[in-house]
This record gives sequence, C-alpha cells and structure tokens, in this order.
Amino acid sequence: MVSCVLKLCRYVMTKGNVTINVERCKGCAFCVEFCPTKALALSTAFNSKGYHPPHVVAPEKCSGCDLCGMYCPDFAIFGRKRSTPSPQTIIHAS
Repeated sequence: MVSCVLKLCRYVMTKGNVTINVERCKGCAFCVEFCPTKALALSTAFNSKGYHPPHVVAPEKCSGCDLCGMYCPDFAIFGRKRSTPSPQTIIHAS
C-alpha cells in the first residue's frame, strides 16, 4: 500500500538495467556519450588501472537499449530491458 500526499503520486518505472564491470573499463566514455537517455556519467572514483569508470546517475531513465554495451570496446558495460517494469522510486507531489 502506498500513502501519498494529497493523493498525488508518480511512480518512476525502470525499463532497463545496466551492468558495469568497473575493472575492465578504460574510461573511454563512449557509453556516456552514446546513451540516448543520458542515464550514465563518468565516476570521480578510479578503478585499479587508474581510469574513471561510468556509473548510473539516473536509473529511472535507462531504457535498456544496450547502446552502451554495443559501443564499449572492452565489453565492460551492457544494458538489458526488463521483462516487466518495476517501481524504483515514488515521488510525492505536494
């Protein structure tokens, strides 16, 4: 059961998942540049090779298109569509 303020609720649904192999990444940022929904950004953290791997900044925007995986030269990232979207967060309107 969901309780909402003033009966105004919006469910932000995730349509896809992204999996990142941080240690395989060389920080080329192709995944970030080619993400059509801009769900990715480069991290400020370093991996063991000294590169900045990507991280998901907006999981609710991911469509699971796998363009990130198609452009990655090191196969360090891939996306996939969910079979059924699941609620990620609930935003209450006031």
